[in-house]
Amino acid sequence: MASRTMCRSAVLGSLVLTLAAGPAHALQVRPDTAADRPDAAAGALPAPDTAALGRLLRTALGQGAPGAMARIDDHPTAWNDHAVVHKVTEGTADRRTGEAMSTADRFRIGSVTKTFTAVVLLQLAAEGKVRLDTSVNHYLPGLLPDDRITVRHVLSHRSGLYDYTNDMFAHTVSGFEAVRTKVFTYRDLVARSLKHARTHAPGAVYAYSNTNFVVAGMLVEKVTGHSVRTEYENRVIKPLKLTDTFYVHPDTRIPGRHAHGYLTPDEAKAGLVDATDQTVSWAQSAGALISSVRDLDTFLSALLGGRLLPAAQLAEMERWIPAGTAQAYGLGLRRRDLSCGVSVYGHTGAVQGFYTYAFASKDGRRSLSAMVNTSNNGAVHLTMLRTLESAFCGKKAKTREAVPADGQAVVNDFAQ
Repeated sequence: MASRTMCRSAVLGSLVLTLAAGPAHALQVRPDTAADRPDAAAGALPAPDTAALGRLLRTALGQGAPGAMARIDDHPTAWNDHAVVHKVTEGTADRRTGEAMSTADRFRIGSVTKTFTAVVLLQLAAEGKVRLDTSVNHYLPGLLPDDRITVRHVLSHRSGLYDYTNDMFAHTVSGFEAVRTKVFTYRDLVARSLKHARTHAPGAVYAYSNTNFVVAGMLVEKVTGHSVRTEYENRVIKPLKLTDTFYVHPDTRIPGRHAHGYLTPDEAKAGLVDATDQTVSWAQSAGALISSVRDLDTFLSALLGGRLLPAAQLAEMERWIPAGTAQAYGLGLRRRDLSCGVSVYGHTGAVQGFYTYAFASKDGRRSLSAMVNTSNNGAVHLTMLRTLESAFCGKKAKTREAVPADGQAVVNDFAQ
């Protein structure tokens, strides 16, 4: 049976992580600073509009989503003290059983994985093990056709490497079924990209490409000698006690309690496809993590609160380049500028069956994580983007049409 749930509670969280500082690197883009933006503190934000949030989730259900959820963590004085938590759920997590959606459900977070990957690489930069402005080919000799492509370029989507998912998922359901159980190597995926001409010269412009974060995963593994799974666990998951966050590739299952994800076919009136079980080998370090809204709120709060990166590396992550209407991109981190003048920081994610939205205030004291268990549905995507307005602008949110995560029409569902 479908359900509707709204609740408010207080929880206590405490996270401790100390990392060595590392050198900053120049980039001809102005960093975003607390002094630039008066919305830095959650205490200065208007109260979240949970009633509007619930209406948006119900709208998403009316547009074809089986279920949706959102969680807001609001820390009044510091990101890791007592938080007021708002939870809203609508609809079903499993169409077959009718099980209600719950904020305890795990799900695939798609491209929010990119922020985790960027954090790992920036920690390595802080440790002096990788340099942002050094050629990727210095670390991975001969991988790319241009020595000018740097680590910074791949983390900021300015490499010019073609996004191989454009071809892979040109046909939504058949493309998915063709790769659902396949296991790719990173080099397999890079080779698919290199069959195409590059989209622009290195560093010229922002152009979102999953290929960039496949290369980022290769860099992590080459520099550390460990799998990305090990690095996610040792550097982020265990220190933050993210008990719902997993990198299970190439296993096809989501462990424990989870929501099912439903892929919307391209053909009108065709039935939803249960896409829950898959290797996500087509994405790996670009989009294969599993998590929950609680863990994502914890992660974004810790990151923006300065608990995961030294100040120099967090500043590098927040050097913004234009990336579409009312938004900018740093290093694996997106800034969205809302209608009330507030800016929020995080990432969106799409993987077959799930859309994810994970953002926090400048200081990490307020965070929103939301999920809807369908994908390839532009109307649902636009509706769910408006949850940011309800969470961070409250009743001050202005009525305007939300724009997709890439600032354009939703053409490639994985350009998130």
